[in-house]
Amino acid sequence: MVPKTLPYIYEFDQESLQDIRDCKERHGFAIVKQLLTGEHVERLKEDVRNYLGPQFANDSVLSVTDIAFIEKSPVMAELLAYEPFMRIANFIHYGEALTVNRSAAIYKKPGAGGAAANSGVHAWHTDWDRLEHPYGANAVLNNTGATSLWFYLTGSNPFNGGLAIIPDSHTEDWEAPEGFEFTEGRKSFYRKGTEPKPYIDMDVPGMMPVITEPGDLVIFAERTYHGVNVHQGTEPRLSCGMSFRPSSYETGPVWPLPDSSRRFIESCPPESKHLVEGYIGIDTAWRSVR
Repeated sequence: MVPKTLPYIYEFDQESLQDIRDCKERHGFAIVKQLLTGEHVERLKEDVRNYLGPQFANDSVLSVTDIAFIEKSPVMAELLAYEPFMRIANFIHYGEALTVNRSAAIYKKPGAGGAAANSGVHAWHTDWDRLEHPYGANAVLNNTGATSLWFYLTGSNPFNGGLAIIPDSHTEDWEAPEGFEFTEGRKSFYRKGTEPKPYIDMDVPGMMPVITEPGDLVIFAERTYHGVNVHQGTEPRLSCGMSFRPSSYETGPVWPLPDSSRRFIESCPPESKHLVEGYIGIDTAWRSVR
């Protein structure tokens, strides 16, 4: 069920720009080894702990996600001026002018992803969503052609609640895994003959666990299907990431710019101002109107 190797290279150093982009476009993902320094990793981990840690309501909550992390984390905002990171972001978008699309951070405690209530179960899914009325902010931001750029600050592996993906699942005509059918809207899939609920187990044909070290960059396309393993380790799993969209992309009428987003834009230094001038933040309560 789980391929131990793939018939192509998907791990690259930061200088292999063409290979990184080719792999992402052909297979829906790529991994860049040791893009961040150890100092970057430790400072980002500290921000995840500081800003997400207090959001745990009680001991039964095992996973917390912040969906606008760059607005809070000065260290993540610094990445907008970090040349190795932006060189890759620009290259995979063919040098187009870019705007910050969205960002997030996730703090998972041991046990997250299990059957317990509030455990942070994250079923197999694609970030892409249909713009069918009424749709919400996630559909707007996940339909821009953006590419996720994600850092697993404590590493990613099947034991510590790491990511799993399905290579080559990023195309519009991709068929569901053998023995499975898509849920409504193709957001996830379920085993044939069962209730049509998003599938959470890791025994999906063609899936691949993403194994990375702190400092590695995980790149995956907007449509690439991915899931998350149960966290069986003993230390929290910390991660964060962002995506960019072409500045020329028209999102259409959306929510008013949140105050937190305005403050973030105003706080950005001149060298990264061009990346946030069109930033719209997110309002999860917003719904489209015909």
